[in-house]
Amino acid sequence: MRLRALLDTEALGLRLLGGEDELDRSVRGVMTTDLRDPSRYLSGGELVLTGLAWRRDASDSEPFVRLLTNAGVAGLAAGEAELGAVPDDLVEACLRNRLPLFAVNETVAFATITEHVVRQVSGERAGDLAAVVDRHRRLMTSGPAGGGPEVVLDLLTSDLDLRAWVLSPTGRQIAGAGEPLPPHVGAQLAGRHLAATRTGRPGPHRAEVDGTAYSLFPIRNIGRGALPAPSRDVRESVLSDWLLAVAADAGDWPAARLDLLQGVTQLIAVERDRRDAARAVRRRLAQEVLELVQTGAAPAEIAARLRVAAPVLLPGLGTAPHWQVVVARVEWAAEDTYLSGGQAAQALLEEILVDPAVTGPDSADRIAVAHTGEEAVALVPLNALASPGADGADASEESGGPEQRDTALHADALLDTVRAPLSAGLGDDGRLTLGVSAAVHSAEGLRGALEEARHARRVAAARPGPVCAAGHHELASHVLLLPFVPDDVRRAFTARLLDPLRDYDRRHRAELIETLEAFLDCDGSWTRCAARLHLHVNTLRYRVGRIEQLTGRDLSRLEDKLDFFLALRMS
Repeated sequence: MRLRALLDTEALGLRLLGGEDELDRSVRGVMTTDLRDPSRYLSGGELVLTGLAWRRDASDSEPFVRLLTNAGVAGLAAGEAELGAVPDDLVEACLRNRLPLFAVNETVAFATITEHVVRQVSGERAGDLAAVVDRHRRLMTSGPAGGGPEVVLDLLTSDLDLRAWVLSPTGRQIAGAGEPLPPHVGAQLAGRHLAATRTGRPGPHRAEVDGTAYSLFPIRNIGRGALPAPSRDVRESVLSDWLLAVAADAGDWPAARLDLLQGVTQLIAVERDRRDAARAVRRRLAQEVLELVQTGAAPAEIAARLRVAAPVLLPGLGTAPHWQVVVARVEWAAEDTYLSGGQAAQALLEEILVDPAVTGPDSADRIAVAHTGEEAVALVPLNALASPGADGADASEESGGPEQRDTALHADALLDTVRAPLSAGLGDDGRLTLGVSAAVHSAEGLRGALEEARHARRVAAARPGPVCAAGHHELASHVLLLPFVPDDVRRAFTARLLDPLRDYDRRHRAELIETLEAFLDCDGSWTRCAARLHLHVNTLRYRVGRIEQLTGRDLSRLEDKLDFFLALRMS
């Protein structure tokens, strides 16, 4: 639509203040902002709506208008509710920079203008793609009959001579027309795309791999014509967005072709929504099993829940004789804002657990991933995967057969092909840590497997680097055994040793538990422990004596030290 058309709609309450010669500009979207510098959220062609909250004095107008002009916006509409009238300095700045300026009557909500522009722009785009949609209506159909994203990619090849591929955040090919994209190229393109997205630059992004230029378009649930969300942190979606890689340099493309490709990404987003809807059932089943495991439900109850879930988690395979648990966590060094990493870890884990040699959006249909708090937990039936990164020794101990040796997951192998692109998306302030349990052959072992995977993830978290993993075989012997101790035994053991100390601490604020932990960490060294706790050695000796008196144990004996150590680890 043209800017001129906005003035013809009385309900919008717009009044032209300058830029009459520029009213034939095309409007491709709309954005509401009161940021002093909104340029990172602009891709060109927007009508920018502002309440002028960014303006402190007259000197702010020129820099603001210049930023909008450099971003290629179509026009600026300023509300009159805040200041009563649009300031003259803003009018003059727009005139100098040839930016059309409208005043918005205080009785008209920005939402009214936004809805009108989005409806008009969406209708025009639909008209531009009418020929494609009319000839290939099955693009919007789910399931095999619809053809999925491959159909629209075939059209790009046949009608526009463009080769294109849909890639996951790790670079795995989800769809493509013609020859598959080599895995190393997909990984590099995904890394370039994630790195560019982290900078806030609008797409498409240009990348060159092996002498070929590619243009990378993000595939999101929000199209160009929708209202941007400046408050959304890019880190919330950077690790889950698909991308469209086109073997061409879009830098010199006309606006019509760019619009067409943006429309293609919206059509492909329909396939993504269908995929996410299909995963919702598996995610819910995984969540139910996880809650049972975490709350200490009886193994028989967990086994019954797994039998009910088997037709969904293991279509055509019946029940899984062996399971592994994988725990992942995404953390951001965000000082001024809270970012929940649970959903990001869930989406990543669903992608990581797919065999990299497998293509298609539904290749993870036998992997159930739940998220709780800041971590994601995957229940992986071993006969659902057949990846080359197996840990033969670990699997053989549990399964006793060669078949499981070929399918068991190995922590390092899971990250081999995804480490580079994910590191680019995590940048300098993000981390992905992952832990893998041993295989267990029944519901009774799932609680221990979950604890084991969490311990392994903590081992990975202690290592440097943005993407780290650890397997159960890397755990110390006592850590490996503790998760499999029955809950009632754990509670009785820790209560017998530690409850007297906790009770004493509550009554006297004596910090005996803290003293015990430090004493054991210092290998029983009086001087090192006293220095760590900033105590005199005599005070430390008094506290240790009180611990021994309350518990009837002797901290000079190795056996009693070991008992206290295990009790603290199990508490």
